[in-house]
Amino acid sequence: MLVFFSFTGAKHPYHVGSVEINYNQKSKTFEVTGRFFLDDLENGLNTKYGKSLHFNDPKFKAQLNESLKNYAAEYFKLKANNKFLNVNYVGYEEDHESVNIYLESEKIEAPKKVEAAVSFLYNLFDDQINIVHIIVNGERKSEKLTYPNRYLFQQF
Repeated sequence: MLVFFSFTGAKHPYHVGSVEINYNQKSKTFEVTGRFFLDDLENGLNTKYGKSLHFNDPKFKAQLNESLKNYAAEYFKLKANNKFLNVNYVGYEEDHESVNIYLESEKIEAPKKVEAAVSFLYNLFDDQINIVHIIVNGERKSEKLTYPNRYLFQQF
């Protein structure tokens, strides 16, 4: 669990996000949750797409969904058992000062080797850190990716 500190009105001194890649044995899919500081993600999207989108404002929800779908497709890739998986954008949820992004992979049987390319917010910060947790059959393996490193793999 990544802890987010409140720095009301001030910029936070760290650029950290977390990505949990959890294999669901029932659905045979990976359920992915990315969690990022709201202001960082908002700035990352606006910089990437040259827009002025705002979380916490319902009128931007459709545009945010479209932008997050495209952003996740570019900055997150998943491979299992040496096969690239299609990853679909499910939606997002605002949680005070953070945003959760939800993704789900296509079905894959019994993943033994999981590879991921995670570069969320690398387009904005050269000190971005993404903590990545991969969970398969209850076994959790975690790794810290610091810009520009984006690749990791784990054996299960």
